[in-house]
Amino acid sequence: MKEEIIQNINQGLEAAYINGNLASNLEYKPSFISNNPEEGKKVISSIEEELLRCEQFQISVAFITMGGITPLLQTLKELERKRIPGQILTTNYLDFSEPRALAKLNELKNITLKMYDVEAADNGFHTKGYIFKKEEVYRIILGSSNMTSAALTSNIEWNTKIISTVQGEVASEIVKEFNSFWNSEYALDFETFYEIYKARYEIIKHQREEAKKDRIPSFEKYKLKPNSMQEEFIVNLRKIIEKGEKRALLISATGTGKTYASAFAMRELGFKRVLFLVHRAQLAKQAKKSFERVFNNSVSMGIVGDGKHEYDCDFVFAMVETLNRDQHLFQYEKDAFDCIILDEAHHSPANTYQKVMNYFEPQLFLGMTATPDKRDDHIEGRNVYELFHHQIAHEIRLQKAMEEHLLCPFHYFGISDIALIDDKTSKGKNLTEKDFNLLTSEERVDHIIEQAQYYSYSGERVKGLIFCSRNKECETLSRMFNERGYRTLALSNETPQKLRETAFERLAMREEDATDELQPLDYIFSVDILNEGIDIVEVNQVIMLRPTQSPIVFIQQLGRGLRKAEGKEYVVILDFIGNYNNNFMIPVALSGDNTYNADVIRKYVISGNSTIPGASTIHFDEIAKEKIFHAIDCIKPSTLKELMKEGYVNLKNRLGRRPILLDFYENAEMDPLVIIKEYKTYYSFAEQMEKNEQLFRLSEQEKTTLEYLSKTILSGVRPDELEILRLFLEKNQITYSEVIDSCKERYGYEITTQKIDLACDVLKGKFVTNSTEREKFYQIDILEADGENRLKRILSYTERLAHKDFYDQVQDIVAVGLARYQDKYAKPYRNGVPFVLYEKYSRRDVSLLMNAGKDLSSTMYGMSQLGDDVFIFVTYHKEENTDEEKEYVDGKPDYADEFVDNVIFRWDSQIDKKLDGAYMDKVLNTPRKHLFVQKTDAENNFFYMGEFDVLEAHEAEKKNNRGVLKPICKLKFKMQTAVREDLLRYLQSGKTMEEK
Repeated sequence: MKEEIIQNINQGLEAAYINGNLASNLEYKPSFISNNPEEGKKVISSIEEELLRCEQFQISVAFITMGGITPLLQTLKELERKRIPGQILTTNYLDFSEPRALAKLNELKNITLKMYDVEAADNGFHTKGYIFKKEEVYRIILGSSNMTSAALTSNIEWNTKIISTVQGEVASEIVKEFNSFWNSEYALDFETFYEIYKARYEIIKHQREEAKKDRIPSFEKYKLKPNSMQEEFIVNLRKIIEKGEKRALLISATGTGKTYASAFAMRELGFKRVLFLVHRAQLAKQAKKSFERVFNNSVSMGIVGDGKHEYDCDFVFAMVETLNRDQHLFQYEKDAFDCIILDEAHHSPANTYQKVMNYFEPQLFLGMTATPDKRDDHIEGRNVYELFHHQIAHEIRLQKAMEEHLLCPFHYFGISDIALIDDKTSKGKNLTEKDFNLLTSEERVDHIIEQAQYYSYSGERVKGLIFCSRNKECETLSRMFNERGYRTLALSNETPQKLRETAFERLAMREEDATDELQPLDYIFSVDILNEGIDIVEVNQVIMLRPTQSPIVFIQQLGRGLRKAEGKEYVVILDFIGNYNNNFMIPVALSGDNTYNADVIRKYVISGNSTIPGASTIHFDEIAKEKIFHAIDCIKPSTLKELMKEGYVNLKNRLGRRPILLDFYENAEMDPLVIIKEYKTYYSFAEQMEKNEQLFRLSEQEKTTLEYLSKTILSGVRPDELEILRLFLEKNQITYSEVIDSCKERYGYEITTQKIDLACDVLKGKFVTNSTEREKFYQIDILEADGENRLKRILSYTERLAHKDFYDQVQDIVAVGLARYQDKYAKPYRNGVPFVLYEKYSRRDVSLLMNAGKDLSSTMYGMSQLGDDVFIFVTYHKEENTDEEKEYVDGKPDYADEFVDNVIFRWDSQIDKKLDGAYMDKVLNTPRKHLFVQKTDAENNFFYMGEFDVLEAHEAEKKNNRGVLKPICKLKFKMQTAVREDLLRYLQSGKTMEEK
């Protein structure tokens, strides 16, 4: 056995059980494994990591369910491709394991499945063990987690991972025991146990269902009580009404129960006459049904529209297209209703809705929507927030709804599509015959069906929705699915309402309820008519065959499967990802993070499965990941500007005023740093958004000051300059002791008089790159020191602060910078080191934090020394060379820089550097050594990976770009803190798209 492996295991044991501060390779470190999404922990993530790393595996668990194996299916398919052998032993204990799950596992060619017969053996069987072997090392997870959805994702579970060589006593005993059970006469092969177990399971399942019916005569009434969202909404709505407001808005994710919320509110708040306004007949019927369940027969209910004119009921459910006509509208007095509810309220700016709203005078207008920012009616000057007087009774978006378990869990799989057409072609009105044939090829249809069958569904049969780019594609794919034995329909805006309703009924119905006239459907194909306004709770699979054009539409379509239903444990989402520029919107939609910060988006692709709340999971295959990373790297400036404008309009609508940078930060809209990178200043951004270059009356000196502060301190990497500016907003002069005390009290930050002097130099415009910048920013004239440990504002700065536009924007910069500091940078890596582990920094930030006195980013390349600190900057994936006459891209040699594991990093010096030269002296002998890494040049900023020590250094040779061999030094670093697993996976993931 390699000595290095023994050493790694010893270091892992010491770090786990003796000294937690010791850096050790995480692959060899024992650990505690539990479910805690807030900390990025899920049992399933640890199991997946080990599966992908191992050369063989053995699993022994009492229970296996479809909910438990579905999120592992992508990983298990990859192991089958690699021919990694696995043995899985389960039991017939309590007849709990699901036959479908067992059959699914047995389909995989690399897995052998057995069932231990506890009745024949006459003993219990409660093991929960996962054994992974690689080379001569076992990694074994033992504890409380069966292969069920809740155990692997959301339950309170305690497991421990042990690391051992094959000679280790504990591991040997565990493996020996597994093998003894595996080879026992009571461990039955799949062919021996399956049919008998399946028949028995079905009988017992039927008995349980019958018992449940006897125990709960009316399951629906038993469950019918407000959920957490509905309770909070009713409390808040009551407060709004008590304030005298006559309009309110409920913003709630699809599937969280908006209609029931409104019904409970009407009941609790005592409204006697209610109008429920919708834009489709199907919605009116669904809403009426929900209200009837809440009110029973205590009020009369009727429909106006779709051929019905039941005007005189207490509660009227009306189609807006019907009610806005005079002959129907004038059936009512203006005060006929106590409350008017507008469903899908993002449509309310439309003229039809406005006519109804302008006619009636109820005590309350209540709007309900999942997408208030949709603005698909294109009416300038009106927005949903404004229409409801900015009175938000409650807001709960997808992430929060999942945290509160209001939605059905989903398992999302991002799968590489084989129909590779680009965005422009996909969006075009008329596809060429060649491109259309790509979308509807036999190969693509077989690929879609193969994936749909493999990833399966929850429940007795598939009840799926398939979203396509165009109606012709829907019709053709539906026909091709039908030719393969499926029962499908394509629906469009041209489909009559009755046929739509029948299709929805057929999709939802049980197989045993089929008649000669009405047969079940397996799938409904559509473009966008199913995005809203349907309520098929039974949907258990959603397939996306179109590019993601916006996060809103993505969530609408995903949301079609998120309603809870009896017998539906989860919904499977299959997203076929092509070569689309907008692929970056997929993680944006799934995470709910609208900052469009590229680093945040990248991180979610890698670690979203660990951080998504509840039992939901997210997986991308490797090619799909690279397509998304490529899209992130290539976001067009024009696309970014469109997103900024959309974010600006959304916030302005919501707030009822022009948003400032702090509003963007606090509402998690577009990242202020992204805005400033594009526009340099807030005033320039706002003027562009408002199309008014005279929006702010700022002098040239004020503009220059704002540009410098935005560029230098907005990032919030340290509070020094920000706190001085904050104090100067109210005072003409401040003492050093005031700054010291304020930093200590507000941020727990130690600042010295020397640091204050350095911060003052920055605020004097000295933190610049070159003479051109120095000349531009030298006259910002903010402060001066009086030599007696006091700072005072320069008169011209005091005069500028008297100008409200300037004061407000300085205050905004300070507020955002300090908020960013407290959220991201307030807990540095260790005392004396100003960097936070794994946060992103630009070279400019490093210059500032190291008190370089000026911006050294233009000269800070692969290695830079500042005093007692040396900095190594690495781009992990080098730009690919396409020039056959050169060894590498000019200025970007293909150095062999890489992490060997979580602790060891190999690094190449610049070409033509020797061990005994001044360059290497800095690397080897500077006291503190720091590593910064970015994945590609497109990232611009670097992850701070921590300090390192040099273990080895030797000279070698490498060709320069003229093909001449030159000396180079090859070094082996040891990180003082083991690199976090998800970040390491991100840096190492995939090759470039070109290589793919």
